Amino acid sequence: MAKASGAGRAAGVREARRPEVRLPELRPYEGRDGGGLEPDGDYDGVGFEDLDLGGAEASGATFLDCGILRCGLDGAGLEKARVIDSVLDGVWGVGTRLAGAELRDVELRDARLGGTQLHGARLNRVLVRGGKADFLNLRQSRLTDVTFEGCVLVEPDFGGAALERVTFVDCVLRRAEFGRVTLKDVDLRGVTELDIATGVDRLAGAVISPAQLMDLAPAFAAQIGVRVEQPVRRRT
Repeated sequence: MAKASGAGRAAGVREARRPEVRLPELRPYEGRDGGGLEPDGDYDGVGFEDLDLGGAEASGATFLDCGILRCGLDGAGLEKARVIDSVLDGVWGVGTRLAGAELRDVELRDARLGGTQLHGARLNRVLVRGGKADFLNLRQSRLTDVTFEGCVLVEPDFGGAALERVTFVDCVLRRAEFGRVTLKDVDLRGVTELDIATGVDRLAGAVISPAQLMDLAPAFAAQIGVRVEQPVRRRT
């Protein structure tokens, strides 16, 4: 595993722009008849605090200037939702469905997520800080100006995704899937544990550290068909 500290700036690598979220005074969420979220709902300046939103069906909903704080999202259906200028802090859940969603100017802090479905999603100016995500599905998604900071990603799947100006700072990437991914200005030097399961041949457009290069050397060699073996000692 490669060991590295924070990611500095390399010549020619553009850093991800971070969101600047300033939430207004939020009004407490009051579901219709005490119920949960609604499909195509419109939530503007709403605070969701300490709620169990598991199993909610809110595909196509819009969250603008919202705070979603310490809420459970187990199995929540948020396909094609729009989350804009919002903060998600301390949320948790397994199987949250966000396929085709748009996240723009969003901060996701200290989340505990498993099997989150974000395939086909669009992430623009998003900061993921702290927390852990297992089996994060980002296949065919588009990430622009996204920063992962101080988080652990276990078996994230970036297959077929397009990443531009994506920065990893003091993060762990375990068994990451990069098959058919497209990278531009992606800074991996701040990954403290870099473990790529597939797609090492797709790292063009990324920058890595010398230590990471040494750790990935066997995978690079295997990719081009080079065998690395100890020399045979011949008797004289």
